[in-house]
Amino acid sequence: MPYPLDAAAVRSWCGLALEALGRERERIDAINVYPVADGDTGTNLYLTLESAARAVEAAFDGHASAGTAPRLADAIGAMAHGALIGARGNSGTIVAQLLRGMTEVLAATDGSADALCRALRRAAASTYEAVAHPVEGTVLTVATAAADAAERAAGEAAGAAEVARAAHEGARTALRATPGQLAVLERAGVVDAGGCGLVALLGALADVLSGEVSAAPVAVRADAPLPEAAGCAEPDGPAFEVIYLLEADDAAVARLRARLDGLGDSLVVVGGDGVWNVHVHVDDAGAAVEAGIEAGRPYRIRIQHFGGARAKEPEMTARAVVAVVPGAGLAALCAEAGATPVSVRPGEPPASGELVQAIRQAHAREVMLLPNDHDLRHTAAAAAEQARTEGVRVALIPTRSAVQGIAALAVHEPGRSFDEDVVAMTAAAGATRYAELALAERQSWTMAGVCQAGDVLGLIDGDVVVIGAELTGTAMTVLDRMLSAGGEMVTLVLGAEVPDGLAGQLEGYVREHHLAVDTVVYDGGQHAAPLLIGVE
Repeated sequence: MPYPLDAAAVRSWCGLALEALGRERERIDAINVYPVADGDTGTNLYLTLESAARAVEAAFDGHASAGTAPRLADAIGAMAHGALIGARGNSGTIVAQLLRGMTEVLAATDGSADALCRALRRAAASTYEAVAHPVEGTVLTVATAAADAAERAAGEAAGAAEVARAAHEGARTALRATPGQLAVLERAGVVDAGGCGLVALLGALADVLSGEVSAAPVAVRADAPLPEAAGCAEPDGPAFEVIYLLEADDAAVARLRARLDGLGDSLVVVGGDGVWNVHVHVDDAGAAVEAGIEAGRPYRIRIQHFGGARAKEPEMTARAVVAVVPGAGLAALCAEAGATPVSVRPGEPPASGELVQAIRQAHAREVMLLPNDHDLRHTAAAAAEQARTEGVRVALIPTRSAVQGIAALAVHEPGRSFDEDVVAMTAAAGATRYAELALAERQSWTMAGVCQAGDVLGLIDGDVVVIGAELTGTAMTVLDRMLSAGGEMVTLVLGAEVPDGLAGQLEGYVREHHLAVDTVVYDGGQHAAPLLIGVE
């Protein structure tokens, strides 16, 4: 029997879609040849829907604790937001925009057949708006065909279940035709991988609303055998995939689109209401991140290196570094040094699964994992253990601050033995004392006495040792204390909101008061601490 399109249906839709993508994930990964043959479209779609499903469950839990029932707008809005926040890769970003487009219509309706029809049309249109250079024969084409089929069904006075089933069938038909629209698919003998994921998603919606499970699998091949897919993508192209969430206004995002479009390809920017998900393929990952910094506040930055030939299955490198970093500037610095950065936001530490995924994306037999935070040691250890079960040799370097991570990365040498590299990086981190300046949020007791809200706190090796009234003087006092025991190099990592001229003042102070000590300055972009200090 048909079921209404309401909050409960959205919840069931998330569950069934996640199951469907879980079943199809490896098959979709195997046919992923466009826009980059990196074999991860199925996985990216699964992770995107997993984030959406978690958001929907959180919405239901929140209403349950308040003693209320969620509305359709609550559930579909949570699904779209969860997908936006957790979107992975080109395909996941586009699906997040599809869900946002549906939300724009369904949030203000009762879930009727006509509303679903209009939602699917808005979803398809919104993807073309989000992609800088739309290409037919992709998930965009499949989404449009689904909307067309839904409109034909709605014109026959069908219910929401019939509209959803028609959309699913229309998408399946369009998917089978994609090899004839895109040469790279035709050469490989496969259909579009992103379109496959959308067919699975629409099939789950049709199953929920009709109450009948479709047994038809998603077709992944055209007429040619699947093995020919390997190596069929263009060998030349940008070296990095850069993805980040961005807090910015519409005008800044418009400028960002123009700048990123000039830097690379596969540009997709989705979102709205001040929160965006940015995806682009570039050769200069640092420039892509810097563009985000100029536009607003980027976070959860993920940078993946495709490898030289951009083969479907990236060759395993001998060794790689995965580093957790607190700011966009540090993420770009690590990427330029060849590391895989995991950018974090204040109060939102990465889960072990996110670190495991970063280790996988490094495509290395041996990985050095830099948590760069004392509080992440257990999370990082769990991620390392999981990666070891997958055959990756992982060393957890005990870095407790980003400045220790910088010191460890500076001595990393893939050419020497694994054990020697571990010893050298660990020694470099251990030889670096670390400090940070923070602003007190409230009155509290510290090792240096009682602080008031707004005081500047100087922490050395995690303990408050200085309480000051302003940033520059407190930083100088902290430097004096750290250098009193000697030191050869001072590292300053500037936060996102430090006053102009601070770096120059501190460099001059060190040069004048501590002879033979060099100073290096990085623009970290972190928000949690206005200044990080390292002394080697």
